[in-house]
Amino acid sequence: MRAEMENIVVAIGKSLKLLGQRMDWETAPHRLEEFNAMIEDGDLWSDPARAQKLMRERQMLMDAVETYRRIERELNDNVELIELGEMEGDKDIVAEAEASLKALKEVAAAKELEALLDGEADGNDTFLEINAGAGGTEACDWAQMLQRMYVRWAEKRGYTVELQSEEPGAEAGTKSCAYKISGPNAYGWLKSESGVHRLVRISPFGKGTRETSFASVWVYPVVDDNIEIEVAPNDIRIDTYRSSGAGGQHVNTTDSAVRITHLPTGIVVTSSEKSQHQNRDIAMKALKSRLYQMELDKRNADINAAHEAKGSAGWGNQIRSYVLQPYQMVKDLRTGHETSDTQGVLDGDLDAFMAATLAMDVAGKSRAEARAED
Repeated sequence: MRAEMENIVVAIGKSLKLLGQRMDWETAPHRLEEFNAMIEDGDLWSDPARAQKLMRERQMLMDAVETYRRIERELNDNVELIELGEMEGDKDIVAEAEASLKALKEVAAAKELEALLDGEADGNDTFLEINAGAGGTEACDWAQMLQRMYVRWAEKRGYTVELQSEEPGAEAGTKSCAYKISGPNAYGWLKSESGVHRLVRISPFGKGTRETSFASVWVYPVVDDNIEIEVAPNDIRIDTYRSSGAGGQHVNTTDSAVRITHLPTGIVVTSSEKSQHQNRDIAMKALKSRLYQMELDKRNADINAAHEAKGSAGWGNQIRSYVLQPYQMVKDLRTGHETSDTQGVLDGDLDAFMAATLAMDVAGKSRAEARAED
């Protein structure tokens, strides 16, 4: 076997080892048996929230076991094919098996990275907020570009995207918006996007000058129903206000939108897409998720430092720069990862940036350390 292939086999083996450690491979079959026994309990569905959580955990373990077995099986099969092809002098078999191993290495590396999403809330659905920063209309247009970018990223992954609230810019674009994004590890992947995003481009609004715009992104997990977050009635103020729909003859001018202010922290959440009763429920869930995120921040120094470093949406606080003029470049200032495919990124190709940040976090590097190495 060629040295290149030997290195690929070693790399796949290391990914398998990490996958096994993350799922505790030795006990996985026993835990699956326990899950199956609990599911057969006739009283399980008397508590739908617990039942859904149990089913989700069981499915995640089943997927992890199947992934491990598939990678292990394909690794062994292709190694055997290479050895057989070399013995029989069949170059076609060897070439085909080598190509399969190269592809398997990429799959194993991606699964290894997903296995690192083992934070307390990484597997949860997530809320994502975007707010235009310094730059006026330019910033609102940039916020709308980010809005499109994240929706496309989520849809490519098969996630469910629900618009919670949206405030248009005075002249164009989006002043602020909030989404709920649902799917496996939605929060784990998107949490690295919290921070200020900076755009440099020629103004599309007739100025013909190069403009710099900022927008902030904040990601926090949807709180599971089994996590108790107490919110005292005296600590919140609930306001209703008029929300506008699509405009024209279909405009919705009912006082259905809801804004909840958490007085001790100053957190403000809104919802303006459903009925007033539904909006109140959506906004309260969002508030509890924000409060839960604060608790996570207190217990996780790295996450806390990242949120503190985000600061205001302006100069000196950005985590990523998107330069469209005078050259094409998107660069993450924490990891140094960059690409000249700006259109691909704006169309939702964000996995490489998220993966680089996740790998940096696992390595235990701070943002300052990562930037110093760049």
